[in-house]
Amino acid sequence: MCKVKNIRERPAPVNKDVSPTVPPWPGPVTKSLHKGSSNDGSPQKGYSCVSTATRDLWDRLFDEGYKADVSVNTDDGGIIYAHANILGMASPVIKGQLKQSNRFRRQRSISIRGVPVDAVRVFIRFFYEMKEMEAFVVHLLVLAHVYVVPQLKQECEKKLEHGLLTIDNVVDIFQLALLCDAPRLSLICHRMILKNFKTVCTTRGWKTMKKSHPTLEKELVESMIEEDTRQKERIKKINERKIYMLLYEAMEALVHIYEDGCRTIGPSDKDFKENQAPCKYVACKGLELLVRHFAGCKLRVPGGCIHCKRMWQLLELHSRLCSDSHNCRVPLCRVGDARVKLLVLAWRNFKERIKKQSKKDEIRWKMLVKKILTTKRIAGAPFVSSAFVSTLWQ
Repeated sequence: MCKVKNIRERPAPVNKDVSPTVPPWPGPVTKSLHKGSSNDGSPQKGYSCVSTATRDLWDRLFDEGYKADVSVNTDDGGIIYAHANILGMASPVIKGQLKQSNRFRRQRSISIRGVPVDAVRVFIRFFYEMKEMEAFVVHLLVLAHVYVVPQLKQECEKKLEHGLLTIDNVVDIFQLALLCDAPRLSLICHRMILKNFKTVCTTRGWKTMKKSHPTLEKELVESMIEEDTRQKERIKKINERKIYMLLYEAMEALVHIYEDGCRTIGPSDKDFKENQAPCKYVACKGLELLVRHFAGCKLRVPGGCIHCKRMWQLLELHSRLCSDSHNCRVPLCRVGDARVKLLVLAWRNFKERIKKQSKKDEIRWKMLVKKILTTKRIAGAPFVSSAFVSTLWQ
């Protein structure tokens, strides 16, 4: 018995967070000079160049059984007449059956049993012209696999994919796709089961599969658990990226405040106009309040105030990201500034305490910087140079 492990999805080599999509069916060329022909004049796939009169002749050939030399026996004593040359060219299995039949008789006979008579009639008619497939698409899929008719199997997969596949029959079609070696159809069914797992588990097909194929049911449950785990990891990575983006925007806003000034806060040599344009940095408003608190707080030493501690962390993160500390106007980034000597002294005490701690904090800071740079891909950004980004990965 085929196993569901054979059709599990593999992660994409470039981006593991994005699940691969099912490739589309090969369609006709869209750019053409005439409908039904490509640019070089050759017939396009998907278009029929046969006239209506010719198709009507094929219909009559099948319906009237003119000079038919093969009789197809079905259940309930049904007989369908056909032509050996057409059946043999369409199916290698039927061709072998015809060779094994009695050649001395004028009328050769084969048997197709286990499916309704009307399904066999549609199956034989497909070799003449494709008609009335929807009502017997499941039976035709089995017959196409047994008698090796790839064109019919492809048509059945298309019919099921585009409308005939439902939650009620997806489990049965999934098992059938595994048995009939239809990987595309089994992949589509597998994804549909995982997407509607709770609803599918209540269907009659699932309960029947649980009794007849408990191994397959177990593998589907395991596959659902793996998919749920991947989904949680995907959401976790998305949330992490959002945090890294917010930190990067906070670094940009911090440089903006100390370099250019924003609203009512900025460098001492900055002249603020009454009618200023709205600030493009969303984080400026929160940082403005934090900077004002940091400037007037009496417990400014690291660890004394939770708000000041957050400001110290932002300043340290900026100092690790900044590649032009000699010209930077952010505190603690330009150490030679006389106006920040007191802050530098407190910063050195803070650094001494960090050195006494384990190396875990230092590793976390480096990983945070790397992830921020990777998320934003900010080589060449205003305060981070590409050379600095490359040194982080050495």
